[in-house]
Amino acid sequence: MTVSVRSHFYAYISKLRWLQRWGMKRNVITENVMEHSWEVATIAHVLALAKNRYFGGQLDVNAVVVAALYHDCSEVITGDMPSPIKYHSPEITLAYKAIEQQAGYELLNLLPADLRADFRKVLIEDELAEDVHTIIKAADTICAWLKCKTEVQAGNTEFSKAEEDVRRRLERINSPEVRYFMETFAPSYGLTLDELLKNPRGSV
Repeated sequence: MTVSVRSHFYAYISKLRWLQRWGMKRNVITENVMEHSWEVATIAHVLALAKNRYFGGQLDVNAVVVAALYHDCSEVITGDMPSPIKYHSPEITLAYKAIEQQAGYELLNLLPADLRADFRKVLIEDELAEDVHTIIKAADTICAWLKCKTEVQAGNTEFSKAEEDVRRRLERINSPEVRYFMETFAPSYGLTLDELLKNPRGSV
């Protein structure tokens, strides 16, 4: 049995809870990177299941969920860069992607050597299978839209334009599993707890 070598990896990524998202906007409801990652993972899970069950997919659902859980870990080094800056110009986007990738490798190198080959598949975006990456990106976009929608519903007009923009991005994805989520699950997000309890199965 190999003797364990001390690693800072999980201590580092535990700091994701302190990284607030949407930093350039006034938020009614704050969201940190750790809780965002959990939500992306749960939505990626059902997108992958729906793709396999209804739309002829052959995804490794567990691989999708694990990759989704780790998809923003590099932000513990880079911070959460707001999308308007990240995509302000092709040059900035390219530079940020390079920084993001380097941060992923730095985290990878914190792990015991025997585990690095396994973690490459979830920490390094270029190592993700294309179909896995597509599902995670779709889940990430859904989460962004749900966040914007929640803020607008709470009366925060700061998110009105972002909600419209992200909704258009969702429509451009044009995937049946995304449409399935938006038709089956998304409408319930607008309900209060009392309304959810009154109609627990969500039937019309």
